[in-house]
Amino acid sequence: MVLLEALLIFILQLIYVPILTIRTILLVKNQTKSAAGVGLLEGIIYIVSLAIVFQDLSNLYNIIAYVVGFSIGLLLGGMLERKLAIGFITYQANILNKNLDLINALRTAGFGVTVFEGEGINTVRYRLDIVAKRSRENELLEIINSYEPTAFLMSYEIRSFKGGYLTKSMKKRAISFRKQKEKMIVQKEQQ
Repeated sequence: MVLLEALLIFILQLIYVPILTIRTILLVKNQTKSAAGVGLLEGIIYIVSLAIVFQDLSNLYNIIAYVVGFSIGLLLGGMLERKLAIGFITYQANILNKNLDLINALRTAGFGVTVFEGEGINTVRYRLDIVAKRSRENELLEIINSYEPTAFLMSYEIRSFKGGYLTKSMKKRAISFRKQKEKMIVQKEQQ
């Protein structure tokens, strides 16, 4: 019975902490209604697991199960957050030349790109502000790396945005790009 309680606490923590992580992310992303729904489940699990622990504070198994489950739950929560990749990200790519091939490849792939010209210490530099869904971040980085492997990159998470060319066309271009990519894969397989 003692070990079953500890196992239950451990499992509850493995569920609770990733839910806590998701709720926090939803709040940061300004999705308060979703966060409230997730918070309801979080609160129930929290109360149940703590109630079991507080029934007998001399039971070290329960305390250890709570602490270890919390720690492993943090790892799971981080992995889950990376998998879900909720929201948008902005990358600033600083490059030496106005690489039109890169700019066109990014736009064709469905990413929002704005180009700025600036002064470096010795030369003119170009900065590309690129907006992408976080779920497409790796794809974005692959495109940049294939055209400008020495680009200086910085990234920022976007909490919210409004209007602009991005909101309507980014989704359409991303779908079109994926279809073209799938078509190319099928053609390569047929050869």
